[in-house]
Amino acid sequence: MTSLDEARALLREFPVVDGHNDLPWALREKAGYDLDRLDIAGHQHEHLHTDIPRLRAGGVGAQYWSVYVPAEQPDPVAATLEQIDCVRQLLDRYQADLAPALTAADMEAARGEGRIASLMGAEGGHSIANSLGTLRGLYALGVRYMTLTHNSNVDWADSATDEPKANGLTAFGREVVREMNRLGMLVDLSHVAPSTMRDALDATSAPVVFSHSSARAVCDHPRNIPDDVLERLPANGGMAMVTFVPKFVLQAAVDWTAAADENLRAHGLHHLDTTAEAMKVHRAFEERTPRPVATVPVIADHLDHMREVAGIDHLGIGGDYDGTAFTPDGLSDVSGYPNLLAELLDRGWSKADLAKLTWQNAVRVLGAAEDVARDLRSRRGPSNATIESLDG
Repeated sequence: MTSLDEARALLREFPVVDGHNDLPWALREKAGYDLDRLDIAGHQHEHLHTDIPRLRAGGVGAQYWSVYVPAEQPDPVAATLEQIDCVRQLLDRYQADLAPALTAADMEAARGEGRIASLMGAEGGHSIANSLGTLRGLYALGVRYMTLTHNSNVDWADSATDEPKANGLTAFGREVVREMNRLGMLVDLSHVAPSTMRDALDATSAPVVFSHSSARAVCDHPRNIPDDVLERLPANGGMAMVTFVPKFVLQAAVDWTAAADENLRAHGLHHLDTTAEAMKVHRAFEERTPRPVATVPVIADHLDHMREVAGIDHLGIGGDYDGTAFTPDGLSDVSGYPNLLAELLDRGWSKADLAKLTWQNAVRVLGAAEDVARDLRSRRGPSNATIESLDG
């Protein structure tokens, strides 16, 4: 039996829990949420990384669907609600394959049914508009993690890719973390500045997650996790879910992306623009300056390092599919997870190690957050603090 055969066999028992997939935003941008135009039940769509046949081929057993909206969205709360509605439409339309999930028990039940447990994560604290009541509303609608920031700061937390303002979390930011703990909503530290990571670890009483981040020691990009933060995960009980985005995992791709982004801006386009016009500009740049290509071994290098620093009990996978223009060779879409597991098997990872990486750690972390929430709710009610009352 080849390593790839072994990987596929393992995934039938312990499928992948993927921490981050941007399909809902891709459906908004490319089809206005029209699931007849982009029906993910069948053939591959050249503009999507994700559909049900490829999820099945990749051995995905649970997916956190990102209900992301840009921070500059005129009404981010309404747009987030539309993203949540998109996930609900997917669950209604594809009931044979996708199972709604709110808890660790729901994830296990879906696995037993052979369906893909579908959870939601809000990407960016701007989605709550500085309101703990809105945070509770998102939880009530099914959101089970919130990334504290996206690419820019929020009023109460610093982003990894913005100029420092709060130097971590403000008093209101710490209250957001505490209220997330009370609800049972996972605190997601992808995208945040290292100062915010450290403040959140100080403030939280529940395990945290990094839904899609890799190792800064392997690739020095601000979106990645410093070793001193990885070292804190065992005491916290949380997990870091390695991401595949080439510009975060391969140093040559980091440098190339900086030049490509500047080229987009020189053409009057936002550096994260993925419209046809932007992609035409990108392709012309790539013809002049070939793009460095990440590979499966590059991702495995990150996991090897993260395992050495944080331990096997604190690792997971968060591919960021449909949220990036480029993907690594061998991990071009959601069907590629067996290739990564085969590489790890060849590096000496055991099947027990891989079961933790793909399934067991993610289920444990959500279940632990639920346990913390039950205890906190027995001792305190909802916080009605405001940013004005705490931060002035």
